[in-house]
Amino acid sequence: MFTGIIEEIGEITAIAPAGDGWRLTVRAPRAAADAVHGESIAVSGVCLTVVGSTADTFDADVMKQTLDVAALSGASVGSRVNIEKAMPVGARLGGHIVQGHVDGTGDVLEVRPGAEWSVLRISLPADLAPLVVDKGSISVDGTSLTVSAVSDPGETAAWFEVSLIPETLVATTLGSRAVGDRVSLETDILARHVERLLAFRAVTEGGSR
Repeated sequence: MFTGIIEEIGEITAIAPAGDGWRLTVRAPRAAADAVHGESIAVSGVCLTVVGSTADTFDADVMKQTLDVAALSGASVGSRVNIEKAMPVGARLGGHIVQGHVDGTGDVLEVRPGAEWSVLRISLPADLAPLVVDKGSISVDGTSLTVSAVSDPGETAAWFEVSLIPETLVATTLGSRAVGDRVSLETDILARHVERLLAFRAVTEGGSR
């Protein structure tokens, strides 16, 4: 489990085919310094398992299923990525509960820079739109953010906005995002559980009539 509080910005230094997926090498000195085989590290919102490490890099395998749903599939050697190690037991939950299980991707539709912060408007897949609410939590490329605006249910194309404070602009890759960039999205796990419960209730009530 993660919190969405990014610990450092890493760099992909190698991508090698591994079955139908990839093996990534990521330079991230803070994360790699004490990385051990089998531990979890979130790479731009994707929970990956360490399979090898050096003093400043770690290796991890990425399955095809993950590449199919995450923006990480568009990465290349030299790409900058957000890095967060799994939350230790007893640590403070500074962001929100993030699993590193990406739901889908969105495209940056608009960047509105301000005097001290920026607002990003990001497209939202139709199946995820019911799970995103104003003032709710969402993970964008692994970063825990608060939704500052969201499209109305009747709009043809769903979107949401997040406001990025100076610290987020500097400490994550979101500060360099531009219109057209694709990002990974993970909705709030509580919203996903509620949606599932309601779906089962509808089936049960429908069958009992």
